Amino acid sequence: MSATEQPPADPGPGSGTGTERTDTARQALRDRISADSLSTRRDYLRIVATVSGGLAVGGIAVASGVLHRHGDSETRPEPKKVTDRLLPGESLAFRYPGDEDRAIAFRMTDGTLKGYSAVCTHLACAVLWREDRGSEGELYCPCHEGIFDARTGEVAAGPPPRPLPKVVLLEQADGSVWAIGTARSGESVEEGLCREQDNAFRFCPGAARTERSERT
Repeated sequence: MSATEQPPADPGPGSGTGTERTDTARQALRDRISADSLSTRRDYLRIVATVSGGLAVGGIAVASGVLHRHGDSETRPEPKKVTDRLLPGESLAFRYPGDEDRAIAFRMTDGTLKGYSAVCTHLACAVLWREDRGSEGELYCPCHEGIFDARTGEVAAGPPPRPLPKVVLLEQADGSVWAIGTARSGESVEEGLCREQDNAFRFCPGAARTERSERT
């Protein structure tokens, strides 16, 4: 060996050639990427499962009546002025009987005044009145294509399991519209008023018994 030649450097224990070291580094990088991808997929599936489970529980809770329903309060609701005037073909969104209770009032083309909860009985999406649908219009939930009869609140199509609760409306001589009570899903307006007003009206089933007991 000449004086100008140098011995090859010792790569040290456990080291290979440059190509081998590059391959090892690349494999380590691939393993890390694979592990990160698996973790990301697991996190994604966990999020999807959580959200899906929440929607399912929420839907079951609404359907079974665990969550708040319109008109469920046992307290007597106070009358509330809805609007000064409501003309045929017009609708109005408002809150009644509480600030959390979404409601809708509308006047049909024949002059009939109607009020309902604006919360779909399927998954609590907002309900709208579409005046141009059919001869009397329809109450429509755009979330899952739920349709309710505008005159009765009964389910006409789609997944809603129950009729819409009613809001009892009263029109005064000056044309103003007032909300004076509610009727639960499946109740008539009369049944709702009698329940909330302790049979205070003559048409209530308990009114006759009350009058008889007062006379005797």
